[in-house]
Amino acid sequence: MSLNIMVGGEAGQGVQSVGFLLARAFARGGYHVFADQDYESRVRGGHNFYRVRAEANEVGAIRETVDILIALNEESIRLHEDEVAADGVIIFDAGASKSVHEEERFFPLPLEKLSEESGGGKLMVNTVALGASLGVIGYDPGIIETVVHTHFGGGEVAGENARAVRAGYKYAQENSAGRLNRRLAPLESERRMLLNGNEAIALGAIAAGCTFMAAYPMTPASSIMEYLAGKADECGMVVVQPEDEISAIHMVIGAAFAGARAMTATSGGGFCLMVEGLGLAGMTETPIVVVEGQRAGPAIGLPTRTEQSDLGFVIHAAHGEFPRAVLAPASIEDAFWLTVKAFNLAEAFQVPVILLTDQHLASSYGTVRAFDLSKVTIDRGLLHADSPESNGYRRHRFTLSGVSARAFPLQSRALVITDSDEHDEEGHLTEDADTRTAMMLKRLRKIEGLRDRIGPPRIYGSDGAQTTLVGWGSTYGALKEAVDILQKEGEGVNLLHFSQLWPFPADAVFDLLRDSKRIFVVENNATGQLAQLIRMETGIQATGSILKFDGRPMTAAWIVEGLKEKSSG
Repeated sequence: MSLNIMVGGEAGQGVQSVGFLLARAFARGGYHVFADQDYESRVRGGHNFYRVRAEANEVGAIRETVDILIALNEESIRLHEDEVAADGVIIFDAGASKSVHEEERFFPLPLEKLSEESGGGKLMVNTVALGASLGVIGYDPGIIETVVHTHFGGGEVAGENARAVRAGYKYAQENSAGRLNRRLAPLESERRMLLNGNEAIALGAIAAGCTFMAAYPMTPASSIMEYLAGKADECGMVVVQPEDEISAIHMVIGAAFAGARAMTATSGGGFCLMVEGLGLAGMTETPIVVVEGQRAGPAIGLPTRTEQSDLGFVIHAAHGEFPRAVLAPASIEDAFWLTVKAFNLAEAFQVPVILLTDQHLASSYGTVRAFDLSKVTIDRGLLHADSPESNGYRRHRFTLSGVSARAFPLQSRALVITDSDEHDEEGHLTEDADTRTAMMLKRLRKIEGLRDRIGPPRIYGSDGAQTTLVGWGSTYGALKEAVDILQKEGEGVNLLHFSQLWPFPADAVFDLLRDSKRIFVVENNATGQLAQLIRMETGIQATGSILKFDGRPMTAAWIVEGLKEKSSG
């Protein structure tokens, strides 16, 4: 059993509310859900749409073909009717439409009239349409009414919306016979959470013991700060919005230097402003976590669209040479666990760790099992209390691992000194050539320890496949489904997918790719940045790249078509 619903309309028509309520209703009914939203960078006006996919089995990407289109305006019909399946349904307001739609799949409803009759006036047209879409498939009306009451917090507003849902549901039940040969009944299954990527990151930070966050709002990372601010008192966290991104990263460095687990979150443009601070963290060996939510660039680019074009940037950002780790979650569940790992890596090796996500993962919702918090471990690294030094504390003491014991200012008798200039073991500024060489080598020795903690890429699909698809980050769900489709068609295809990218696991990648006959790297950027990285680190040249850089996420069908075009060419 599966269903793909799209809600289309202008910003301000409640597109997002309807889409989210649908996602919650299907999740409450036991379905696996994946939902994404496409919106313009304006408060009102401009075309928006929200897609919700419900499946009996796990799902990690959206599907292109739409079973039900809820068109809240005429433009949505014009833009999306070709995406609706031949046996699908297009729900629209007959009273507001200026065009004649006579095809069988068009289902005109008096949405505004039903909204007014239910007591919602014109404001609840979208809620009536929500009820109608569920009435068409005969979904349990009790579930959506429960979800509506929960969403609106009870009271009169919730009651009005519930009445609007019932009005739409009843009308569709009585008038949609034969329009959609599909019914969706609740499943008996375990309860799952419905989260987006940013919420999973925020929860991962809480689980990891983060106590300080400073950030300046920038789509798509803003909701991480918003979520944590809402939980700050409950979780004993300080959340600050300073005047800009430069202040944000330096506040995080200060908090981490004082002993807090600290993070910031931004997008590519904000990260540009942070890179000098990133170098300060590298020089002073201060552990911080930076979330970089990619969106289409350069400059302002497409501020509400997705892309994977910052990989090369974050790996090499800031002048000079110093170690860092770069992690790129493949899924919503991955976002939680890699956030925990980011804090552990940062403190274990006293380096900045960058969590590289993107708009698609940040704002897409999916169902995930409850996180097993018993598996969360906290690694605070080498602390001075665990390694007392008999001849006085030296913050940057030379060690074989490159990691020196950390002491926190005013929390022990240790005198903690560091400097943004090159410094000696005690932290005092120096320009001595031998000390500079030794200190650089000390810091760079951490790379080997980091490399040992970076997980290899995951493999999915058949062993010994003739064709290997390679991807990273949020493309995992679409790529995994593409492999399933191709295997059903008899193609020998598998997937190599990265969520931990730097230090690059070159040996593992070489072993996994050296026998592949054809390698196609699939990325949301124009220059094939992962393909370049693989060649630079392993010497392996990909057969080709399948690239998408229009600001929209990938689907399995798009990847399959792209591979077939490359293969035939």
